[in-house]
Amino acid sequence: MAEGGNLKCIPVIDMQEMEDVEQYKKLREASEEWGCFRLVNHKIPASLMSEMKKVVKELLDLPVEIKKRNTDVIAGSGYVAPSNSNPLYEALGLYDLGSPATVRAFCSQLDASPQQREIIEAYAEAIHELGIDLGRKLAKSMGLVSDLFKGWACQFRINKYNFSPKTVGSSGVQIHTDSGFLTILQDDENVGGLEVMDKSGAFVAVHPCAGTLLVNLGDVAKAWSNGRFCNVKHRVQCKEAAIRVSIASFVLGPKEAAVEAPPQLVDSQHPRLYAPFTYEDYRKLYISSKFKAGEALQHVRTQNS
Repeated sequence: MAEGGNLKCIPVIDMQEMEDVEQYKKLREASEEWGCFRLVNHKIPASLMSEMKKVVKELLDLPVEIKKRNTDVIAGSGYVAPSNSNPLYEALGLYDLGSPATVRAFCSQLDASPQQREIIEAYAEAIHELGIDLGRKLAKSMGLVSDLFKGWACQFRINKYNFSPKTVGSSGVQIHTDSGFLTILQDDENVGGLEVMDKSGAFVAVHPCAGTLLVNLGDVAKAWSNGRFCNVKHRVQCKEAAIRVSIASFVLGPKEAAVEAPPQLVDSQHPRLYAPFTYEDYRKLYISSKFKAGEALQHVRTQNS
């Protein structure tokens, strides 16, 4: 499945073929060379994705006073209003996607109807299960057997970009890497704008592709893999005057345990690059340093790396 005729395309991973050795090799190569890939033939029904997108639009169209009830648990996990740095962007979110009680609380904050609740809860369960499965597959691609993401903190964010004729050519979200391990993105199937940076430093447009999901690897993935995985830099550009809506689910890191490369990924040829750190400490560093494009990892490098 090509990226809309773009000359340079991000890798595509077929979830139905993941028992094939070659597909695991392709997954590892995509993770190391790009830090992102498109998932096709995943288990989340197209009907659920479509219903969730409709609910998301309804929630983002709520009055501001209701959206403000969606408060932070950790910084950036609640309602994000347009700001000076990102004037075209707003979002709603929840922390701990894997907790049914937290998902129900999110629905209550926004006065979600019984039908909306049912869709949100079904989507949250399905995307969380997919995240756990991806963790196993990423570990296996490195020759490890691990329930990598079991018990890890997960975050959920629904995004709205208010693009207008005056903003065409401007930035919707600045260049950044994600602080966690991976992001599963249900992109807007009609409005493009997402761009990822390749190894040469050039930006590659990621065109909409209905029914698929995009996976981006973040800073925790780079540290866990001892530098092998790429924490992809990406941004959102305003390409047309239209409202753009996306749904992002983040697998962040262990809630309490330290992030560190498994012993199997450390040897004389591959010395440990990063000192163990907790995700919470790294998140605070990521926010306070204002280094949003992966530079914060330099602060957790080992002395001999």
